[in-house]
Amino acid sequence: MNAITETSADTRRKRGRGMAASWYGIARTATIDRAGAWAEIDDGGTVKVVTGVTEIGEGILTVLAQVAAEETGTRPEDVTIGDNDTARSPEAAHAGATRQTYMIGNSVALASREARKVLFEQMALHFGEPVEKLRAFNGELWVEGSNLRMKMSEAVAICKGRGVVPVGAASFTAHGTGLDPVDGKGSPWQTYVFGTQVAEVEVDTWTGEVQVLGIWAAHDVGRAINPRGVEGQIEGGVVQGLGQALMEEHICVDGHPTTHGFAKYILPTSLDIPQINCVIVEDEDPTSPLRAKGIGEPALVPTCPAIMNAIYDAIGVRIKSLPATPERILAALRSEPADRKLMKLHNRQERARLQGRDAT
Repeated sequence: MNAITETSADTRRKRGRGMAASWYGIARTATIDRAGAWAEIDDGGTVKVVTGVTEIGEGILTVLAQVAAEETGTRPEDVTIGDNDTARSPEAAHAGATRQTYMIGNSVALASREARKVLFEQMALHFGEPVEKLRAFNGELWVEGSNLRMKMSEAVAICKGRGVVPVGAASFTAHGTGLDPVDGKGSPWQTYVFGTQVAEVEVDTWTGEVQVLGIWAAHDVGRAINPRGVEGQIEGGVVQGLGQALMEEHICVDGHPTTHGFAKYILPTSLDIPQINCVIVEDEDPTSPLRAKGIGEPALVPTCPAIMNAIYDAIGVRIKSLPATPERILAALRSEPADRKLMKLHNRQERARLQGRDAT
């Protein structure tokens, strides 16, 4: 339903809302994906993690510190992510395919659990208690149901005094299959995420300018390890999708780019970004030790179609070539048959009349 009530004072600006839904496969496509890690609970109760991770600004190092801290019972600030040189660290593969949290996060979790298991086994012998009764959190270790408690640093010292280093190594594998060349059947991903976005826009029918007034983005991420980081990833995807929908245009002529710089290739700035309302849906993944999936690329997918649907709701014209620049919108409005324009105008006036009657 068109979201504006027309008045004689201003009929040039039309508002509309649109929705789009999406799904996305996590990790490498149609193949076996894998990642490995080492973890050690060290002197002082700190934790060292080594994996070939690449931080490209998405916050994976923070996530891995949180994962290692939770699994070992230490604090995130006591976790060090070590040398990521792939010549000296376990394979983690590339930073792409929305795989960092799912692949590397799970490998770090498994390695950290192994290190904790080694420590707990030695401390169970020290206390003379079953290993199942041991607990660790926030840098302390204790026996449940008793007053036996000590700092993690003391426990590590006892463990090493017994000749054992609490270290673990592990890998995580996601299984995908190739696709049948005839019918396309297969299982290209082990897990999927889903999302839905709603966009509200205002279109100036005199100038063709589109203003995005708001975006509502609901995304399934499995377990959200760092909710603030998840929101940041969703917001970044929405901003990129907005640029794709309305601004970013790379023009080639005879295979040669004629868009040579950012003076012509327009990117969204802070003044172009509307209120982005994030809804995190935690549909935990049973194939993941962390129950987490991922978010990054998936947040981009539904933004552009949601905006395009909102433009159609506002002016009744489909924009079929991206980006939806003012010139393209005005051209689409001019090319629309006159009888369709009259019918849409009548429908809008009728909706406005009914809305006014309902209000009274």
